[in-house]
Amino acid sequence: MADRPVPLKDTRLLDVKLGQVPSWIAMRDFTPSGLIGAVRRGYDRYLNKYINVKKGGIGGIAMVLFGYVVVSYVWNYEHLSK
Repeated sequence: MADRPVPLKDTRLLDVKLGQVPSWIAMRDFTPSGLIGAVRRGYDRYLNKYINVKKGGIGGIAMVLFGYVVVSYVWNYEHLSK
């Protein structure tokens, strides 16, 4: 069964063709509640992608360890450079 075409209103910005951008922007909801809803959806997508992961791995621990090494190097740079 073929996928049905998505209406332009519901299309993500990355999927919009260049000629459709002005009409896509005109369909957006720029009211305060619409803007708050957009921020909320973006925040929820961020949480689901980076925070609420289903399977943790070595990547998160490696990033924390790398950050610790960089910060400790910056803090001790004067002592290490002598």
